[in-house]
Amino acid sequence: MNITKTDIADLLILEPRVFEDSRGYFFESFNEQSCLDAGLDLHFVQDNESRSVHGVVRGLHYQLKPKDQTKLVRVLQGSIWDVAVDLRKGSPTYLQWHGVELSAKNKRQLLIPKGFAHGFSVLSDMAVVFYKCDVFYSPVHEAGIRFDDASLKVDWRLEPGEMVVSQRDLEMPELEQAKMNF
Repeated sequence: MNITKTDIADLLILEPRVFEDSRGYFFESFNEQSCLDAGLDLHFVQDNESRSVHGVVRGLHYQLKPKDQTKLVRVLQGSIWDVAVDLRKGSPTYLQWHGVELSAKNKRQLLIPKGFAHGFSVLSDMAVVFYKCDVFYSPVHEAGIRFDDASLKVDWRLEPGEMVVSQRDLEMPELEQAKMNF
């Protein structure tokens, strides 16, 4: 597995080794020992999957301490623009965001550590997104920031008229009012 650092510390792109032939392909999407060998101590307890149509924007979501989560995100079908925002106070990249295109074709995965908000926009006609979490979902610890917060200036790679956003995400607080304890 090839691991690429981003411009934000601890936010990593994982690219598996893919074996292809006339029958199709095979790759290990996660191997705990390979991660340990690379210095990543990851233990996942929950897998999630979502299906969304073109233009859907989901996020920016996170869980507060002590139920904060590390996520490993990949796309099974289609293509998304995956975004992580550094919410770790004291980090040199505090409140900076990084985006990467994840697709069924490129098979990239984004490893999002604890202390980040996460969201994505769907670039293809439809996308199926799969992600692993190292802590169980806890509704009491759920938090978020409005996807179009003016101070973050996230580029979702969609025109405003294309965006499909849930009522829940439209009601997320702006950054200044968001709950954070990282």
